[in-house]
Amino acid sequence: MRVLFVGDVVGKVGRQILREQLRRVQTEVRADFTVVNVENAAGGFGLTGAVWDELRRLPVDVFTSGNHIWDKKETAALLDAEPRLLRPANYPAGNPGRGWCVVPSARGVPVAVINLQGLVFMNAIDSPFRVADQVLAEIAGQTRVVVVDMHAEASSEKQAIAWYLDGRVSLVVGTHTHVPTADERILPQGSATITDCGMTGPYGGVIGFKPGPVLERFLYGTPRSLEPARSGGALCGVVVEVDENSGRASSIQRVRSEGPAGP
Repeated sequence: MRVLFVGDVVGKVGRQILREQLRRVQTEVRADFTVVNVENAAGGFGLTGAVWDELRRLPVDVFTSGNHIWDKKETAALLDAEPRLLRPANYPAGNPGRGWCVVPSARGVPVAVINLQGLVFMNAIDSPFRVADQVLAEIAGQTRVVVVDMHAEASSEKQAIAWYLDGRVSLVVGTHTHVPTADERILPQGSATITDCGMTGPYGGVIGFKPGPVLERFLYGTPRSLEPARSGGALCGVVVEVDENSGRASSIQRVRSEGPAGP
């Protein structure tokens, strides 16, 4: 079976590209199952009810997120109500929502999706390594096809967890930094991985945001309000071929589909 993972959707431009191009990309790569990270979908930070209502109508099986999923207060209710919308599993118990799910694919094969968040340069939360062990123990016997969204700042941490989970999951995709890397590969025990699959949004800026305020932050060391860029739109992600019986990946390929140039 073929799994399509689409990187972080950023703002209105990202949502437009996803809406206009997802079905075509799914057809081109012959996707049986689609995962999309949406933590930046509402103005670049978080998720609102209106944006979720727009996204949930798309042909997406599971939506993942990351640290910015908490940026809008209304998201807590969405996380509790929507079983296909995940937040990182390694936030402490008692938080809204869930960090993993098992969903049937178009082929009828169940697929587990686990959402994790890194520790380096990020919030002090539970270890993604230990929580991954716990989740894999819970889903044992339900499926061999397992997709992991590792939402983290540090490339080393994203690569480390891929090696830690090699042979136990089908795919470890790095998200959060919005810059696609060129290190897609199959690890020795059959897990596919990429350090970052990139974003779905406006590449005509700095990780999806207008350059001006970002440059001022660096130049003056004081806060600035960031606004999503409007140009250079593209859908980025990866497509992975997985043996549904063993859970081993046989190929991983980057996906990039250019969107409208924008104003």
